[in-house]
Amino acid sequence: MKTLQRLRYNLYALLAALLMLIVLVFGVLWILIPPPPKTIVMATGFTDGLYQRFGERMQSELSKEGVALNLRNSGGTQDNLALLANPKSGVDLAMIQGGVADVRQYPDLVSIAGMFYEPVWVFYRDNQFKAGGNELTLLTQLKGKRVSVGNEGSGTLSIAKQLLDASGLKESDLEMQLLTPAQSHEKLAAGTLDAVFIVAAAEAPILKKFINLPGIQLMNFAQADAYTREFPFLTKVDIPRGLLSFEHDLPRANTQVVAATATLVGRENISPAIVSLLLTSAQDILKSYSRSHKQGEFPSTSGLDFPLQMDSEIYLKDGPSFLHRHLPFWTAVWVGRFARVAIPILAIMIPLFTYIPALRNLGLRIRLSKVYAELKVLERNAKDPALRVQNQEELAAIQARVNAMNVSSLESKELYDLKGHIDMVRERLKHDLR
Repeated sequence: MKTLQRLRYNLYALLAALLMLIVLVFGVLWILIPPPPKTIVMATGFTDGLYQRFGERMQSELSKEGVALNLRNSGGTQDNLALLANPKSGVDLAMIQGGVADVRQYPDLVSIAGMFYEPVWVFYRDNQFKAGGNELTLLTQLKGKRVSVGNEGSGTLSIAKQLLDASGLKESDLEMQLLTPAQSHEKLAAGTLDAVFIVAAAEAPILKKFINLPGIQLMNFAQADAYTREFPFLTKVDIPRGLLSFEHDLPRANTQVVAATATLVGRENISPAIVSLLLTSAQDILKSYSRSHKQGEFPSTSGLDFPLQMDSEIYLKDGPSFLHRHLPFWTAVWVGRFARVAIPILAIMIPLFTYIPALRNLGLRIRLSKVYAELKVLERNAKDPALRVQNQEELAAIQARVNAMNVSSLESKELYDLKGHIDMVRERLKHDLR
């Protein structure tokens, strides 16, 4: 009966220890390795822009994995940077046009990946460039012209000014107008503008409005290679004839343009699991997203302003982790979090387990040494008749303690040796008092 009770109490103790271990592990998980958020906010751009369309596609993909992506419209890249740099804005991610940001002003931002090219489209009225054979091939030809360079807060404005400045054109050399794409279209149609800068992917809905205007052509950047050398964030992109419109045959010849890279940017403390989910979703979307890049070219590590996030670099080099390849998203998240706690604990505990036998043996030797010290005293007092009764009582107490000792089978020899020595002391006590 006593044996069963001991086993029962041991079972309760094991269950209590197991429960405490589970609480400890999950406490560490929750505090040191917080779970990824189930809701994130992404700044896009105009409601009819490609950033918004890309965000909507991402929203749909992430919802399949139980993550809600809320989209916030803005005036463009500069607005997105301001939102992302402000922790109180609630914005976690933003689409940023390459070449716009002064990285030194945003030390806490990182690139998740480049998502697609955004070519610099310069639409112009061909009858305003008769000196060049009705063709615009050099930005210096814009001298004295009425040119829309993008609205305040947009990436178009930043890149247009950089290109014009590199071409030696000052603000006084042409009539710069800060207009939205919609305003530019209206003025170009009315004949009150000569050229318009737009930085957008080939599939951007706004481009269709310019394609349909009569007498409108697309600039061929004859100095595209030189611009990419001057501005590393730019890439030369070849636009095949008719890519923008088969119906209007635009462009009417194979054309080369320079392109920035639309980049998904976040804060440096972004959850690694969210990074993996974003890149997995982006790969599925970008397989058929834009005609201006080759299949498999994006997500990319090229043309980025901000340093590449560490987990993004690993993902883009080696693909998703083993867990994310074979498990549902949230299952992989919890298994991965548990492993990040359990592995270090095991790394500490396993070596400690090797010392347990030595510690047990040391504890037994300490206990035995105390008994031997007491036996030594008894032997010394064996010839004193006045201590006869006391010696017998102390020896009986020692015997009782030794009999109550629990040792493993490997330690039985030491215990039985001690019992033999106790018997020897008992005989000594009897012999010396005769």
